[in-house]
Amino acid sequence: MFRDATADIPAQAALSGAGPAAADELDFVVIDVETACSRVSSICQIGIVGFRAGTVAFEYETLVDPRDHFSSFNTRIHGIAADHVAGKPCFADVHEVVDGHLAGRTTVAHSYFDKGALAAACRVHDRTMVKTTWLDSVRVAKRAWPELSSHKLNVVSKHLGIPLRHHDALSDARAAGMIVVKAIDHTGIPLAGWLMLPVGQRAAPAPLPAPDGPLKGHRVAILGQPRNGPLAHRLAGSGARIVAGVGSTTTILAVIGEEPFGYVRYDAQFRHALELQRSGRAIRIMSERKILELLA
Repeated sequence: MFRDATADIPAQAALSGAGPAAADELDFVVIDVETACSRVSSICQIGIVGFRAGTVAFEYETLVDPRDHFSSFNTRIHGIAADHVAGKPCFADVHEVVDGHLAGRTTVAHSYFDKGALAAACRVHDRTMVKTTWLDSVRVAKRAWPELSSHKLNVVSKHLGIPLRHHDALSDARAAGMIVVKAIDHTGIPLAGWLMLPVGQRAAPAPLPAPDGPLKGHRVAILGQPRNGPLAHRLAGSGARIVAGVGSTTTILAVIGEEPFGYVRYDAQFRHALELQRSGRAIRIMSERKILELLA
């Protein structure tokens, strides 16, 4: 739950409001945001950490008045409520500082939720988009430690022994940065290598559906696992056609994780499935456990 993150920042680190370090002093920066409600623009906390030579070079954290309501769902996750941000700056007020830390650099985020939230906040508050090179530390973790059953921030951090106060923006950003540092050390792939897409490498195709089975005729998208992963093979063996993403003909979105799914609800595929449901389309959103129980 939320508490004042600045209490844990070393004295030599840059604090909220401090100017960014010189561009040539940093290898990369990391950003994490927390949001007040289901609108991704409703940023209520920002944490930014700069890394140089594998160690933390500076840290910036601030609470933000989202100019939006706080949902009880989000507050239960991060512990931030409306009274915590009373009198705090809005995103428009801190945009220049955030841009100064990120612009022209490599910016790490654990999944692209933070990238989308930052872009949405820029649009809502009529501020210029931050021009930076993004690196998804989820993708880094999946490549470095493919044996893990999940590559969520808390799971990877626990596996690597990285201290984490989950859903505190500064702690999350620091942990995501350490994942990249440890991945570089573990694989020998330098930062530049993680930014390059493997030449000629394509995702393995989805398994073909069995001619018969309880899921024959269903088109299933899977969120949280590749379309050639173990769940895809299990569902295809039951007659389902595995599709790359949620579309107008998708009948099931299978979600890795348990209901109410937490931050998965912010994923673009999940939101699209909800929109299709509201428009009257016959698409079901099911956890992996529930869909496998139906097949048992």
